Amino acid sequence: MALTALVLVFANGLGLEALAKGLTVVPPGNRFEQQPPIPAASANRTRAFKTTYDAKYHKILALLSNDKKLVQQIKDTAAAYGIDPIHVVGALVGEHTYNVSSVDAAQTYYVKALAYANADFEFRYKGISLQSFVNRPEFSGCTPAKGSSALWSCRTDVWNTQFLGKTVGKVAYENVTFQRAFFQPFFAGQTFGLGQISPLAALQVTDLVNRVSGFEKLSPDRPQAIYRDIMDPKRSVIYTTAILREAIDAYAEEGFDISGNPGITATLYNVGQPQRRAAELREAAAKGSGRKLPVENYYGWFVNTKLDELRALLDGQG
Repeated sequence: MALTALVLVFANGLGLEALAKGLTVVPPGNRFEQQPPIPAASANRTRAFKTTYDAKYHKILALLSNDKKLVQQIKDTAAAYGIDPIHVVGALVGEHTYNVSSVDAAQTYYVKALAYANADFEFRYKGISLQSFVNRPEFSGCTPAKGSSALWSCRTDVWNTQFLGKTVGKVAYENVTFQRAFFQPFFAGQTFGLGQISPLAALQVTDLVNRVSGFEKLSPDRPQAIYRDIMDPKRSVIYTTAILREAIDAYAEEGFDISGNPGITATLYNVGQPQRRAAELREAAAKGSGRKLPVENYYGWFVNTKLDELRALLDGQG
């Protein structure tokens, strides 16, 4: 690691403990000089709403700046989960800049959540319930998984390797993600609420949220409870924080400390599957056949360029 990067890391109070644990410290800032390409879907969505990324960014910034209680909750929740609140703000800003257009007040999401409370629906694909599907023998290797994160990560991997885009038992499975196949009962997008969280992401961190925040564990048998938790802004912030904590932990387990780079955690919040990505990076780095550090995507790159403004918001100056 370059000396200047080390100085920046230690100046922010990071790195010493990580190095003592043998972790590779991912320095602050972007690895790319220019923003990586923005997906066409994001650009098309932005044009469809006759807005711009800059306008969307300032709208979510205004929402957070005007809601002091929400910002304080972000700080308190981040402290409970042991992460810097800049990671949470970065993830929220990234989502509402590139994936959705923020509403004028966080409570609007609470009103929307009420519409799902009594809805009659379940997670199904091609007429098969999710619970029945994951009881297939192909998923038997996931049974020993310890905790919700390992369990749902394993099930996602099984879908990717044994079902995605294949014909199994005369059933043709589409070339779509596990999340999109089973967790989109309303055909209205895959993520919801202030944190734009998918039901699958919520299920993955339900053990962590139960342990730290005391929430009842989620189950695919009770989809209404999942939607309540990811759409109520007070609960959504907790799940957003837990997802970021899980990403940081996943990379630490593979030898990388990403806790000092909000652009990397924002990238992982955007793309998901931190366990798989961290393992692939470690393997590539060990073989010397790939990059040695994680890199930001368009979303994380943007977050890293806005850190001064996001810090000011957290400090009450935004």
